[in-house]
Amino acid sequence: MQQIRQQLTLFITQQTEVIEQVRSQFNPIQHSLIPAHVTLCREDEIEQLDQVLANIKDIKLNSPVQMTFGAVEQFENGKGVYMPAKAGNDSFQQLRKLILKGINDSPRPLLPHITLMHPRNSTCTSEIFEQIKSYPLPTVLSFYKISLITQINRGKWKITREFDVVVSKKE
Repeated sequence: MQQIRQQLTLFITQQTEVIEQVRSQFNPIQHSLIPAHVTLCREDEIEQLDQVLANIKDIKLNSPVQMTFGAVEQFENGKGVYMPAKAGNDSFQQLRKLILKGINDSPRPLLPHITLMHPRNSTCTSEIFEQIKSYPLPTVLSFYKISLITQINRGKWKITREFDVVVSKKE
């Protein structure tokens, strides 16, 4: 039986070079499965996919979701490394509410972050963590579209659909 997972994500589309360099060097497995991103909604939150997609189609933002990321941190007993968002969380949480409207009007808060080393398939050492801290990682990123992604049998994540959610101001 196939294991199929779906999530909503915000792919990083600018300033990706250093992030992907770190990911490919220290977590090549995860790097090969999915590009750098911020998970927007996990699979258990989007089980009512038709409603989720209808909600997304109604979203028209006047500006991109912008987040400021802090210094890298270790998590999962030091095995993983991520960059947590330090600002922009409100707009991220608001976007989640718009997506889950009518399904879950009080979704659990997610900490937006960029995973550099996933603990499922890497292990961070003190030496590696010090190396990662020395990279000039970007701090401010903007997101213009939402991607529905699918993974089959723990394989490579594929973009199933994409949605532009920022209304361009052309007058």
